[in-house]
Amino acid sequence: MKFGVVIFPSKKLQDLANSYRKRYDSHYALITPHLTLKNTFEATEEDVKEFADKLRRIAGNTQPFTIKTTKVSSFHPVNNVIYFKVEPTEELTSLHAEVNKEFSEQNPEYAFVPHITIGQNLSNDEHSDVYGSLRMKKIDHEETIDRFHLLYQLDNGSWTVSETFRFGKE
Repeated sequence: MKFGVVIFPSKKLQDLANSYRKRYDSHYALITPHLTLKNTFEATEEDVKEFADKLRRIAGNTQPFTIKTTKVSSFHPVNNVIYFKVEPTEELTSLHAEVNKEFSEQNPEYAFVPHITIGQNLSNDEHSDVYGSLRMKKIDHEETIDRFHLLYQLDNGSWTVSETFRFGKE
């Protein structure tokens, strides 16, 4: 079974991301706008129970923190993904490292670049046009993050929450 760990931003930021995603993101219907902490991984239900216990401990030792999105950016030429850039903070980077430390045998494909995808699987021409028109947009959004989520993938390819982990001692 496939799993992942993400942060879902506020409804306000999700609505803004979705205003672009419905046109430019082929995964629009499969998952809500999110910031990935742990990329997709395969695990058994037993392994995931153990992983969820570790995530619970990590969340208990993490205090709520602020994220700030500042602009539209792209991973081009590596791939044609357009995203809202989330400024890397010490808290976010540490949380990402802590979550991924539990899966040290799985090497991440890319370095951690905090972002919320708004366009993907675009042709080179589409990417160039869309990114050209969006990159001048100023995105100035700040919010407090107080939880993250363990997701699993359904048979139809969509993702759903398995468990939510709130920061701090409950």
